[in-house]
Amino acid sequence: MTEPSTQQPRQSPPPPAGSGGTVPLDSTAQLLTRITAQLGTQLSLVSRNGTRRPMHRTRPSEALRPSDTLRPSAAPRPPDAPRSPGTPTLLVVAHGSRDPQALRTVLALLDRLRDLRPGLDVRLGHIELNRPLLPETLDGLRGADAVLVPLLLGRGHHVKHDLPAAAAAAPAVRTRVAAPLGPHPLLVEALYGRLVEAGWDPADQGSRSAAVVLAAAGSRDPDSAQDTRRTARMLAERLGVPVVPAYASAATPTVPAALRALAARGRHRTFVASYFTAPGRFASAAAGAAPRTAALPLGAHPAMARLLLHRYDQALSATARSGGVSLLASA
Repeated sequence: MTEPSTQQPRQSPPPPAGSGGTVPLDSTAQLLTRITAQLGTQLSLVSRNGTRRPMHRTRPSEALRPSDTLRPSAAPRPPDAPRSPGTPTLLVVAHGSRDPQALRTVLALLDRLRDLRPGLDVRLGHIELNRPLLPETLDGLRGADAVLVPLLLGRGHHVKHDLPAAAAAAPAVRTRVAAPLGPHPLLVEALYGRLVEAGWDPADQGSRSAAVVLAAAGSRDPDSAQDTRRTARMLAERLGVPVVPAYASAATPTVPAALRALAARGRHRTFVASYFTAPGRFASAAAGAAPRTAALPLGAHPAMARLLLHRYDQALSATARSGGVSLLASA
């Protein structure tokens, strides 16, 4: 074998201006560098399911807390990990909202899920108001397995009726429906974190003048109200002050009424905890009633991503124990 030559290749001088000569071609290395850079730029705009990533996902929403953003917008995103073969898709089912910040918040939460579990196929479907709608997402999963994890906080109509009906209407997809997110200690962790961001002082624990209103959407389903009351009790144990559940619709008391009742009991240092998964009309109304800055919705808090994965794993385990029957996982 001969040793490679150490002699540098002779480069042709550029043709003089106006001579009519051609500009020399780039070297092979230069061409490869340019091609690689262009491919990297194009691939960064492609999502894990092969569709083009929306442009608004390349920068965090101004409504998100700094802790919600996964990495600086200027930092390059690492290549997507390959999907794990045979692993069911995690299909997050959000309610949907006309507030444009809601979709951005949910997309940030899904990105956090993908970072926590690389290789897991994570998709989104909405019950109403936003695309993709749940039937659209299910239609794109024909022949696959999927776990529907509701981005919902209690056992209301959507969890009990809408999700099972959507799953039944998609027989080409082998589906399982997970339990709603609440009540659960991870929700309490997210609520506590949002309250601290809004100005809650841990030194207020045990204070006779402090209290919290847990502002929720509300439902006519008694199970949903029971779930909200249980979350309020868990949060009260964490904070060491009374936590009163209140509702934006369909149930009482309202947030303003709950604040007045606490003030009548001498609880003048009151905070509003937003028991909403994303910004929207109800969350804005609850925040508007707060005597001071209300906590932000749960959004892309890290505990929310961990809880979604926990419900996904629960549904898989419950199905395995039941011999493969699709069911609603227990709380």
